[in-house]
Amino acid sequence: MLEIYERLGTHCHEAVDEVVTLKHEQRDKGRLRLVSESGVEVRVFLERGKPLSVGEYLKTECGKIVQVQGDVEAIAHASCEDWRTFSRACYHLGNRHVKLQVGDRWLRIKPDYVLEEMLHLLGLVVSHEEAVFEPESGAYKVSGSHDTGHHDNNHGHGHHDH
Repeated sequence: MLEIYERLGTHCHEAVDEVVTLKHEQRDKGRLRLVSESGVEVRVFLERGKPLSVGEYLKTECGKIVQVQGDVEAIAHASCEDWRTFSRACYHLGNRHVKLQVGDRWLRIKPDYVLEEMLHLLGLVVSHEEAVFEPESGAYKVSGSHDTGHHDNNHGHGHHDH
């Protein structure tokens, strides 16, 4: 069994010993019990609140290198031709604190018929796909070893009201 306590980031010049393939919900967790692609049990013990990135390298306590891959999962893909429509869609999803992956006038969310209908009514074309979901980490997340800290969630509209 391999135990991981250290993150190396997305650049590593050492050989990869093991690969773990994770869905986005798994990459959000700091404590995981996994099996690598070669069948080795891997336990992850990292700080909570900082999601793992697709392509990130981790170091086991015995010095082995483990790479994180993204697993294909069901997603809703929405796209449009103009930036105004796209911006409005992002605004409305952000206002609902929806995790989303953003591209060039396209976005991906986890399937949700209410949100998909809203996107359709805003003028986007919505389809379903199987893809690696890599949502934005959020404006309050910073890269590197320091953190500016997330705001205190007391910003006027009550998180627990919706």
